[in-house]
Amino acid sequence: MTKSGFADWLLADIRLPKGIHSTPDHVHPWWSVMCLTGVDYFSTLGYQPGIAFLAAGVLSPVATLVLVLVTLFAALPLYMRVAGASPNGQGSIFMLENLFPQWGGKIFVLILLGFASTDFIITMTLSAADAAAHFVHNPFAPHWLASQMLVTLLLLACLSAIFLNGFKEAIGIAVVLVGAYLILNAIVTVRAIDEVLHHPHLFIQWKTALFTQHSNWLAMVGISLLLFPKLALGLSGFETGVAVMPLIAGVDTEGRIRNTRKLLATAAIIMSVFLIATSMATTLLIPSAAFAEGGEANGRAMAYLAHQYFGNGFGSLYDVSTILILAFAGASALAGLLNLIPRYLPRLGMAPEWAQASRPLVLVFMTVATVVTLGFHADVDAQGGAYATGVLVLITSAACAVTISLWKTRMWWVYLFVTLIFVYTTSLNIWERPEGLKISSFFIAAIIGVSLVSRAMRSTELRVDDVLLSAAATKMLSEGEDDVIRIIPRQPQPETAEDLDQVVALVRSTYGLGPEAVFHFLEVERTDSSEFCQCLDVDARLVGSHKVLYARSPVIGNSIAALLIHLESTTGRVPHAYFKWKEGNPVINMLRFVFLGEGDAAPITHEVVRRAIRDVQHRPIIHVS
Repeated sequence: MTKSGFADWLLADIRLPKGIHSTPDHVHPWWSVMCLTGVDYFSTLGYQPGIAFLAAGVLSPVATLVLVLVTLFAALPLYMRVAGASPNGQGSIFMLENLFPQWGGKIFVLILLGFASTDFIITMTLSAADAAAHFVHNPFAPHWLASQMLVTLLLLACLSAIFLNGFKEAIGIAVVLVGAYLILNAIVTVRAIDEVLHHPHLFIQWKTALFTQHSNWLAMVGISLLLFPKLALGLSGFETGVAVMPLIAGVDTEGRIRNTRKLLATAAIIMSVFLIATSMATTLLIPSAAFAEGGEANGRAMAYLAHQYFGNGFGSLYDVSTILILAFAGASALAGLLNLIPRYLPRLGMAPEWAQASRPLVLVFMTVATVVTLGFHADVDAQGGAYATGVLVLITSAACAVTISLWKTRMWWVYLFVTLIFVYTTSLNIWERPEGLKISSFFIAAIIGVSLVSRAMRSTELRVDDVLLSAAATKMLSEGEDDVIRIIPRQPQPETAEDLDQVVALVRSTYGLGPEAVFHFLEVERTDSSEFCQCLDVDARLVGSHKVLYARSPVIGNSIAALLIHLESTTGRVPHAYFKWKEGNPVINMLRFVFLGEGDAAPITHEVVRRAIRDVQHRPIIHVS
């Protein structure tokens, strides 16, 4: 492949028209996309029952029931509303961005993206490391693959290769893996429940032990609420379910929202049934000592039952299925990142343009995942705190966004209660496992640093998607016999015809222009400077006999340049713009431009025009006095 061919392949998402050396964006039935999110969500069945028992002991089924109730009656309704408010997969971050506009909102978005990146990246590395741990401890594993670190890196490389080939392959593999895994879990669960039903004394023994340790149901529920943060990994699928919305087929936006809600509800119900059944079965059938570190059921409770009741043949098949789904669990996280990051950072000017393409992002994310894996020595337990922190912060932010959006409705107090639940859960998790916040802080600092540097480097891009002239502006520009379009940019301010007379007289004198030269004033009112791109709408009015064009934009210099370029391309005449140097420190002026959208407009306009128009013969001319 030539260098140009490789670049076209790498940047196919943004460089080539759809259908030319590239394929159109794929959408899929909601149930198949559910499998993509399910390789993360459903794969927690492999270790969730064991985590629940280690945290709650014989109270595990009750604590799991509390988790299921929170899932069905708190998290699910919450994300049903998030899906409706962000149909393009932006999730709760999009809702909060709209609630907190300007730079404060943008910084808040970057912080949440840091937590989201923590969640998704750690999902990839933790799942791959857990799969590698299962693999290397298998007696049939080859000796040359005895290193957990090596196997983890190989699994991440395989995941990268799948996504470099496209989403279609990833979703196809996910459907097979999730289907097989759920069928095997159903077989093991039904067999385990049947064992309990044929030995009712097991239930009686459990009930006796339960009430011996806890005097009443109220105490059990209270303790379960205290233990809830340790079981909260069972909520990991909701943010990803919303993030992959663009992959879900629908006849229109409302259809995609309905199908996303089907995905969320179906996944939550399936997971809830399995969580309750597996928690009850493993608590009643597995000796408590087997759950301890080094025990046969530690981290593999359902696999323990599969071997016990079906023999090593079926048990090994279950092990292979578990290893595969854990290895592929990072697929849903990577899909979430590939749909989330390009919708924010490039749009805000806080990432290079190539960040809109999926293949370069895959390489970037896999590089980060490799560094994380090396940094944590492919240790599953060491990454657990960061994983839980990322999941819980995103869910809490979603709860806050929905509550604020419903503030003036009758339902706000319900979601306020839900928000308080997740605030408590997140706070307690951070208190008990502060390493998660430390790791998230690193991701946040990295994203903010890269974003600010990128914003500064991209500040002199054209940054205007389109220029639309009103009928009055079009008519005004077409009037007059002057072959040259002459623009005098001017800061919006109260003005009289006499004021503009003085400005015109100064320009004529400075540049030796006669009375036949026709001038158009241009006033650009600065709006939200944190925005990066927008369409420029230009209108016109008369102030005395003077022609004044006016517009509103986040950036002054870029908008002036965009209008000049638009006039040259539509009229064939090279416009001239007449500026006055702005007083003040040039460094301060540059910083004001990068972050406030204003500053010394003359050099900025010239630089934007120079970068956008390579042909000097068609480049608008900038005059400065």
